[in-house]
Amino acid sequence: MCGRYVTPAVEHVEALFDIEALGADLPEPSYNTPPTDPVPVVVEPEPKGGGDAVRRIERARWGLLPPFAKNPSFSSKAFNARIETVLEKPTFRGPVKQRRAIVPAVGYYEWRKTADGTKAGSKTPFFIRPERDVDLIAFAGLYSWWADPMKPADDPSRWVLSTTILTRGSTGELAGIHDRMPLMLPRALWDQWLDQSVVGTQGLLDEASQAGVEFASTLVMHEVGPEVGRVSSTGAQLMAPVGAASS
Repeated sequence: MCGRYVTPAVEHVEALFDIEALGADLPEPSYNTPPTDPVPVVVEPEPKGGGDAVRRIERARWGLLPPFAKNPSFSSKAFNARIETVLEKPTFRGPVKQRRAIVPAVGYYEWRKTADGTKAGSKTPFFIRPERDVDLIAFAGLYSWWADPMKPADDPSRWVLSTTILTRGSTGELAGIHDRMPLMLPRALWDQWLDQSVVGTQGLLDEASQAGVEFASTLVMHEVGPEVGRVSSTGAQLMAPVGAASS
């Protein structure tokens, strides 16, 4: 799964993903982003009046809010979407067809259980990232617009953009940490994933899933300190290997 990650600077995303437009109030980089926090997402919506699609960075709530959600708390249980069932679940089957996003990340944290994983404090956190610092991870995501029923219909702030990150079964070294991993897209699939004219079929998901396995095999990882387990913890030191963090 993916429940905590490092969000990049907007400038880094803008350069790497050939961004054409920036949304309002984009979030600052965060070294310990939990679900329901605002995150940057890359989307390529087609204009309502016609014309070419524009690739944008937008601010989104991490945790999908489908139109039928009664309140924002729904997103706390929809921050990940299993690729095996995404075409079946009411929350995700609409967005996967034509509202796909890329959720950029510097890297993400995952916790490995020890042999006696039932005991408190028995999970070890790891930071997982691309080998080169100039690269980012492109999580395969979905997005949705939700209208807050508690706000007036003419209030622009009632519309909330939200996102979720797809996951699949872990492979390779990542399987030794957790049985699920985020679906990560190689550069060759970015355009196809974002293109709204491409319908999100099982074939597209299978292609992305297989490509994600290959990309995941290129990542590097190291153990980090337990401080990352606290949502209130922040700072670049959270990404540092154990030992280096305290030196």
